[in-house]
Amino acid sequence: MSRVLVVEDETHLADGLKFNLEAEGYSVQVVGDGESAIDQLLKTNEKFDAVVLDVMLPGIDGFGVACALRKAKNYVPVLMLTARGRPEDVLEGFAAGADDYLPKPFQLPIFLARLQGLLRRSGWLSGANKESEKKSSGQKVVAKSESPASEQMLFTFNGRTLDFDTLQLRTKTSTIQLTLMEAKLLRHLIKQNGRTVSRKSILEDVWDLREDTDTRAIDNFIVRLRRYIEDNPAKPRHLLTVRGVGYRFVA
Repeated sequence: MSRVLVVEDETHLADGLKFNLEAEGYSVQVVGDGESAIDQLLKTNEKFDAVVLDVMLPGIDGFGVACALRKAKNYVPVLMLTARGRPEDVLEGFAAGADDYLPKPFQLPIFLARLQGLLRRSGWLSGANKESEKKSSGQKVVAKSESPASEQMLFTFNGRTLDFDTLQLRTKTSTIQLTLMEAKLLRHLIKQNGRTVSRKSILEDVWDLREDTDTRAIDNFIVRLRRYIEDNPAKPRHLLTVRGVGYRFVA
């Protein structure tokens, strides 16, 4: 039975989510503010399989909760709920570490499908992490036919290995755990290796956004990714800016 933490300060919505999730067979705990969520997730021994996280919370908001989790290297899947459907707000959630988002109001079947998708991915990653030590660091690109997701692979360049099964970037000295959206953006750029990828393409194909938005949100993601993959982020060799258009990845 999967355990879900619902972080929602609107009592009627929290009660409705709890009722429907329990009817689907989940074990559910509800808290009403960000501080309580952080306590449950980081300061107790309780384990949750997913978090349903509202953005507008008293005290620490949902963005702050997601940031605190990822900073503490807690990678529990997070489905963020937001009444603010602007693309900038969605991207802020992804930048904070959310794995998926759902604007309010939402239909229950869509909510359940999104949550089930995150739980399936979490199960895949758990299995992939157990097998990660068996992989060869010298491989360039390795397709995994046994993987539930057809695009899972390893990609190695400049002494770094991106493992899209485990969402990890491995070097000779360290391992960086990527968020789902960081990994999706890197994979999108790598698939277009050597070709310019427009900001519009990133919005539509990575984040499923089809509205104009402040491109600084994308730029902030790129800045963070450069810290991971570049020897000198100020003078990038792999993740290049194409002024006025977008970005190009060069292995």
